[in-house]
Amino acid sequence: MILVFVETDPAVGSNTGGATEVSRETVTFARTLAERAGGPLHAVIVGNRPDGVVDELGSYGVTEVHHAVGDALSSYGGAAWAAAVQAAATDADAVLAPGTPRGMEVAAHLAARLSVAMAANVVGIEDGEPLRVTRQVVGGSVLEEMVLPERPAVLTVAGHAVVDEPGVPATATLREFSPEIAEADLLARVVSVEAAAEDLSSAALTSARVVVGAGRGAGSADGFDATAELAELLGGALGVSRVVTSLGWRPHHEQIGQTGSRISPDVYIPCGISGAIQHWAGCASSKTIVAINTDENAPMVTKANYAVIGDMHEVVPAINAELRRRRG
Repeated sequence: MILVFVETDPAVGSNTGGATEVSRETVTFARTLAERAGGPLHAVIVGNRPDGVVDELGSYGVTEVHHAVGDALSSYGGAAWAAAVQAAATDADAVLAPGTPRGMEVAAHLAARLSVAMAANVVGIEDGEPLRVTRQVVGGSVLEEMVLPERPAVLTVAGHAVVDEPGVPATATLREFSPEIAEADLLARVVSVEAAAEDLSSAALTSARVVVGAGRGAGSADGFDATAELAELLGGALGVSRVVTSLGWRPHHEQIGQTGSRISPDVYIPCGISGAIQHWAGCASSKTIVAINTDENAPMVTKANYAVIGDMHEVVPAINAELRRRRG
C-alpha cells in the first residue's frame, strides 16, 4: 500500500474546499508508484476534512481515505500530525507528502519516529528494488540519486514535479480513526490563526497563470505600486524575492523561492530580481520568463526567455500605461 499525506484547503475552520494543488500532484506522483508495486493507493487527512474531498481523491485513484480526528488534531502541530500519519501507515510500503513547509515537517517527524531516512523534493522514481529516487538539491540546481532501502520509504514530492492529473476513478472508502497523541507531541502547535490586515489576493500565487515578481530593485516598501498594478492588469499575482520579505517590505506569503512558494505560471515577469539560486528554485518551472533588470549579466537575465535591460521604475510604468491605453 502507498500512503499519501494530503493537505486540504482551507486547512482549518471550514467544510468547503478540497485537496491542495501540490497534494493532488503528490497523489498523481504516488499513483505511478502504486501501479508499479501492484498495490492500492491510500490517503490520510488530519484534522479538517472538507466536504467532497473523499470523492475528489477517488477521482485520482485513491481507494481508501484515512481521516484522523480528535481534539489534539484540530489545529496543526508537526509532531502530533506525524503521529497520526504513522498510525495510518502500519501497512504502507511508502509514505509520500507534498513538498510544502507543512508536508516537509510532517514527513521529517514521521521519518524520525520510524528511524528511517527521508528523501525531500523528489522529482522521479526508478523501477526496481531497492527504491531509488531522484531529488532536487542545492535549490533545485542539482539532481541527486538517493536509495531508500527501509520500509516504509518516506519522501516528499517537489512542487510541480508532475502535472496534476486525475486517474482511473475509484470509489474511495472513508475510514475515521482517533490516534493516541502524547503530550510531548503537542509542545509545538498552532494555538490561533488571525487573518492578515491586508488583502491576501496573492495567496493564489502558486496557481496564478501570470506572476509579476519584484526584488531588491524595488528600492523600498513603497516601490511596489507599479509591479502590483501590472499584476492586476494582467490578471495575475504579485510575488517577491526573499530579500524583500527579509527587509519587511512585503509579507512572507508573497515570497517565491526555496523557502517560499514554487510557481509554474505561463508567464513570469521578475522585476529587479537578480535570480539567486534560492529564488530560481521557486520559479524554474515557469513556461516563459521575461526579466526586467538593469544588469544584463544578472543570473535571472541570462536564464530568461526574454529580457528588458532597464530600470524597473521606468519600464514597468511604461508597460502599464500601454496596457491601459490599449484597453481604452
